[in-house]
This record gives sequence, C-alpha cells and structure tokens, in this order.
Amino acid sequence: MKFGKVDDPSSLNLNLPKDHEDTIRILTKNKDNKKAKIRIGCAKWNKYDLKNFYPKGVGNKELEYYSSRFNSIEFNAFFYRIFPPEMVKNWYYRSSDNFTFFPKIPQTISQFRRLKDCDDKLDQYFKSIINFKEKLGTCFLQMHPSFKPDSFDDLVSFIEKWPSDIKLSIEMRHTDWYNDPIVYEALQQLLVEYTISSTITDTAGRRDLIHMRLSTPTAFIRFTGANHESDYVRLDEWFERIKSWIDAGLNELNFFIHQNVEVESPLLASYFIERLNQEMSLNLVVPKTISPKN
Repeated sequence: MKFGKVDDPSSLNLNLPKDHEDTIRILTKNKDNKKAKIRIGCAKWNKYDLKNFYPKGVGNKELEYYSSRFNSIEFNAFFYRIFPPEMVKNWYYRSSDNFTFFPKIPQTISQFRRLKDCDDKLDQYFKSIINFKEKLGTCFLQMHPSFKPDSFDDLVSFIEKWPSDIKLSIEMRHTDWYNDPIVYEALQQLLVEYTISSTITDTAGRRDLIHMRLSTPTAFIRFTGANHESDYVRLDEWFERIKSWIDAGLNELNFFIHQNVEVESPLLASYFIERLNQEMSLNLVVPKTISPKN
C-alpha cells in the first residue's frame, strides 16, 4: 500500500487527534450493551505477500490456514475484478466458520465510472458477494484522490440506491472532503442519515484522513504501518482509543493492518491482538509467524 508512504516517519507527528465530538454522541446513542464484535485482519492472504506466515506444506490451502489464524480479511482483490459467484462460494466453504470477508467495491465503479452509470456493475458485484452469505462483512468504497466535492450529487445518488441490508463504509481521499468545513459536515450528515460508516485511514503521509469521527457505532479502520518501530507506538495509541470507544458503546470494530512491505503485517497484527486479549479479556487467535529457518 504505497498511498501515504513517507521516507522518514520519525520526522512526523503520528499521534492520533482527539475524537470529534460527534463520535461519543453516536456511540452513546446507539449503545446496546452487547459485547463488541472485534475483527482484525490483513488485506491479502497469499503466500507471496505474507512471507514467513505460512508453515511448510500449506500448499494451496492458504485461505484455510489464514482463516484459522485471522477472523477477517480486507478483501482488496475485489477492487481489480468482480469474482464469479462459484469462486465466492468456494471461498465461503473453505474458510473457517466464524470468518468474515470485507469485499472492496471494484474500481470499475469507483475509479473508472466514478459512481455514475454503474448499475450493471453494481448488480454484478452484489450477485457475487451475496455468496459469502453470513460471512459477508462491511463493503468498502475507496474513491480516487481526484474525486472532488463538486461530485457530491453523484455520491448521494450512489448512496441512495445502496441496499440498506448490506453494510457500507466510505473513504474519500481528496483533501477538500475534510478541509472544507461545509463539505465535511454535509458528507458526515449524509453518512449518518444512511447509516454508512466513515472509514478512518491511518497512514503516515495523509494525516487529514484521521478524522476520528464515527458516523455509526461501527469503526472501520485501515492502519498502514511504515515498517518502522513507530508502528508499535501507533498501535498502542489505537488500543487506548478503541478501548474508550468500546466503553462508550462501540458495537463493532473492523481493523485492517497494511504495511508498505506486507511481510510484517502479521507481526503487527499479533502484537495488537495480544494486547487486546490481555487487557480486554478477549480470546482472539494470535497469528504467529514462522521462523524462516523452518
């Protein structure tokens, strides 16, 4: 994940900003006193990227192994193509019982057609992902940095036809969505009205995307490490923030870990999950990595 990459992360202030005042209001308003669902995962499951994660002899059963160590996947592969229903059914049956898939909305919809005249592609996407059945998590839309607020009406039209029974999270990347107060407020109110989550992307080179404003009691976090020791300090801070959100009423946490060099993603995930288990009395599987000598 090259977006937001910097050469020297130690030269930046990577601390999390304070919560927007609406975050606690959203959480307390929707608090249901149930135990929060917590899902931690990577963006890929293939052996090429996640080196030293799979044991010898895993062969073509990468998904089976991955889903026994992680409870979710940020399914970025859907960005590049819409997979045939039969392939999705295959993944459904091969993955662990409590596993969840979070399929990205394809670039044909978000990047090429820019949310316009895409009913055919949306229909094809839905016919594919419904085969995840109860393992379908939140779908996520990531717009190109060139998608500006002057296309607000196109976003509204897209959201209005999104099915209410499929969860959606949205990430805007043009800075005016965040830096223009009027635009930002209109965007957030739109998301609240349609119960759509506002993706928080924590990457070193784009601090404006750490808006810390939840529009639903579901947090969708995309954390990008910098292959630097500061990654662990940043995760520690995220732990404290998430703990406060859960205390306030967070219903669901979807936290996906990226790295500029993805080989280290399972290491960061293990560190984060261990702390969640120890300090929040959880029992999540810790995805240990394999020594290269083995």
